[in-house]
Amino acid sequence: MTRTRREPLTRERVLQAALELADAGGFHSLSMRKVAAGLGVEAMSLYNHVANKEDIVDGLVDLVFDEIEVAEPGSTDWKVAMRERAVSVRAALGRHRWAVGLMEGRLNPGPANLRNHDAVMGCLREGGFAFRDAVHAYSVMDAYIYGFALQERGLPFDAPEESAEVMRRQRETIPSMDDHPYLVETAMELEQAGYDYDEEFHFGLELVLDGIERFKDGAA
Repeated sequence: MTRTRREPLTRERVLQAALELADAGGFHSLSMRKVAAGLGVEAMSLYNHVANKEDIVDGLVDLVFDEIEVAEPGSTDWKVAMRERAVSVRAALGRHRWAVGLMEGRLNPGPANLRNHDAVMGCLREGGFAFRDAVHAYSVMDAYIYGFALQERGLPFDAPEESAEVMRRQRETIPSMDDHPYLVETAMELEQAGYDYDEEFHFGLELVLDGIERFKDGAA
């Protein structure tokens, strides 16, 4: 008889198993025991590769940052770079919804995290922003992107074609058109036209970028 050789445990395998758990069941479903079970090992084996659950979270956040595309500083117009980066962040958070609220403030940021933040600041600085203005612009953009992703995570529909039925059900819960005329109007209109949250994201993003551009030009 021959024994099947088990693939060696590595930090990368531990993080990939944890990522699959978090994507499937949310961040709160994550535990050292469950990660170990998914790998077919004892929980104590994980500590040869990760320090604790917080170390796993740092690693997972870095995996998400690694999916986010940011232009090289100075390679393109700052507005183009920030638009593309915003779309990429939203897409990554759509794939990993548990990550909303965990992306910033890591005390032990990984290489992709550092590279991403450096590139964003670099694009803004090379785009003509003074240091403090670049910080303001970065903060405003992230507040919009992360806030939108958080709100999107709680939507009761995933596609525009599903929104009409949701709006119809919501309209039926409104007690009186006389008491809430504008809410009824909103529900009725969106029930007919649908509600495309992708369109909403791009509409708001352009407002944010245009506002930042006016601020930059006025501050120069």
